[in-house]
Amino acid sequence: MEKRTPESDPGAAATDRIKDSAQQIWLAGLGAFAKMQQEGSKAFEALVKDGAGVQKKTQQAAEETLAQAQARMAGFANEFGTKAAGGWGKLENIFEERVARALEKLGMPSAEDVAALRTRVDALEAELRRRDSETSRPARAAAAAAAPRKTAARKAPAEAAASKPSRRRARPGSEG
Repeated sequence: MEKRTPESDPGAAATDRIKDSAQQIWLAGLGAFAKMQQEGSKAFEALVKDGAGVQKKTQQAAEETLAQAQARMAGFANEFGTKAAGGWGKLENIFEERVARALEKLGMPSAEDVAALRTRVDALEAELRRRDSETSRPARAAAAAAAPRKTAARKAPAEAAASKPSRRRARPGSEG
């Protein structure tokens, strides 16, 4: 058997190159491992510092996103509240209209009818007061002229006693 040499066999040369390349990769990995063992704590601290920076950036981005989401939700809530209030207003109007129609069918006066009646009653009362004051002036004047004038000095003692209310004190221990 013949021994193959790189010069005699081109496939052997490629195999040798692959082995050399794999050997170099292996050695590079061992070198990186050794370097990491030597400078491991420094690299670890650097990674922690980089991680803290990334965490701070992502936390700020998350807070901004949360603030935007809260603002949008507040807008949605406000819009929903406005629409709901409008819906309640419409429902209230429908209810009022139906009640008014039912009362009208029963012959009940509307609020406008009652207000018109109040206005008419007020006007009639004012007219009655005016007429009453016009007719009562001459009657009062005639009654005043016909009646004799009484003064406090002319009052009889019996009249004075009758006009005063009696005030009796209850004695302690007595009923009454």
